[in-house]
Amino acid sequence: MPFSKYKGYSLRKKVFWGFLIICLLSIVSSSIVSFFILRKNATEQSRTDLQKKSEALMSALDYAVSHVQVSAQDLPTVLANDIFEIADINNQDIIIYDLTGNFLISNKDINLIAEKRLSIPLVNELLQKDGRVDVHTYDQTIDANVTSSYTVLKNNMLQPIGIVFFPYYHNDSAYFSVFNKYLNYILIVNLLIILIAVWLSWIISKNLTNAVTKFSEMINRITLFEDDPQPIRYYQNDELNQLVKAYNKMILQIKEQKERLSFREKEEAWREMAKQVAHEVKNPLTPMKLTIQNFERKFNPQDPDVYEKVKALSNTLVDQIDLVAKVANAFSQFAQLPEKNNEVFDINKEIKIILNVFSDQSIYFHSNKPEIMVEMDKIYLSRIITNLVANARQARVEGNESIINVDVEQRQKRIIISVEDNGGGIAEELYDRIFEPNFTSKSGGTGLGLTMVRKMVEEYQGEISVKSEVGKGSTFTIYMPTNI
Repeated sequence: MPFSKYKGYSLRKKVFWGFLIICLLSIVSSSIVSFFILRKNATEQSRTDLQKKSEALMSALDYAVSHVQVSAQDLPTVLANDIFEIADINNQDIIIYDLTGNFLISNKDINLIAEKRLSIPLVNELLQKDGRVDVHTYDQTIDANVTSSYTVLKNNMLQPIGIVFFPYYHNDSAYFSVFNKYLNYILIVNLLIILIAVWLSWIISKNLTNAVTKFSEMINRITLFEDDPQPIRYYQNDELNQLVKAYNKMILQIKEQKERLSFREKEEAWREMAKQVAHEVKNPLTPMKLTIQNFERKFNPQDPDVYEKVKALSNTLVDQIDLVAKVANAFSQFAQLPEKNNEVFDINKEIKIILNVFSDQSIYFHSNKPEIMVEMDKIYLSRIITNLVANARQARVEGNESIINVDVEQRQKRIIISVEDNGGGIAEELYDRIFEPNFTSKSGGTGLGLTMVRKMVEEYQGEISVKSEVGKGSTFTIYMPTNI
């Protein structure tokens, strides 16, 4: 059955969309991770650059004040020329304050310096920390982040003599531009990956679902009536291989179970047949014995009617012997069906010939095609139709005209034969028993006719069923392959 007939998403679509979603999630997650990594790297790079610039500036200033012992008041004089050289070399503005936060010297014009005096809390923090203090702000005029770095300057005696301030500008758009370039490249690569993933997922899902569909079709075909269910040949070493092994193991178990059931059924059938034969043979033997004993007890050679009595006795014995022979012949036919001699013929024409034997009955033949060719044994077909029509005749209700309809229909490679009568019908609780070897609802019947019909139908991989309504009649239906 195609997967499109199932409700919801098919397995193929689930596998396909699963592959695709995984690829998309991989692309999105890799882009997000890359963004955070680049941003972190940019922050680390800014911090490293600030550290290097701070160390370079402080090294140059320390060197400039290390020749003589310098105090805070001496800084404007000592650094009057060096501060410009240091600022130019490092490409960085430098502003120096005294230990109380008052402006001392800078490479910039004093009118361009916005912060002429440092706050007391900042000065106290610097003196207590005896290291660098960074204050992060944002300058909207240049759209950049600003790190204001404050460091204590010491003389050659390691005494604090001033506070050095320099602003460090860094723009986050730098790592965004790197990220955009990276994103452009990764999008191109990921598009190719998506195309390959779509193709691969479609191929893999198609192969997977085709294999599963094939397995399900083969499993659906398994029935207890199939003679030889075929194992699946699958040579891939994957998870489906385990499913195939389980299926093939189940096939072997089914075969073994069918053989056991077949043996038990045959054993039971022959046991029941033996009982039926003994019963059927015993029925005529009893009246024969009683008749002979009664004749012997009343025999009188002087009786003028002795010849007529002997003749009556003889006729009675012959009738009972014929009945025993009939029973023996019926069981013999059931025990061994004739060897099949298959040939191709028109089943419509053959059934019409068979029905001519019952010319005294109201039998009507119908077919959905003028010619239906089959391959089977004509004798088998004759016995099947003859038994079913004979049963239909015997089902006649006294006082009603017997009407029998024989219909033949071809559906693709199968034929359907139905025999319908308007007789007394069969009770529903007897449906399962009418095909048993020892069951009959007619007086004088052997109970083997319908059993033989079923056996011959099954010889051609067919099935037979019955539907009936008490007082309205019965319909026997046969399903068989055309074998062509």
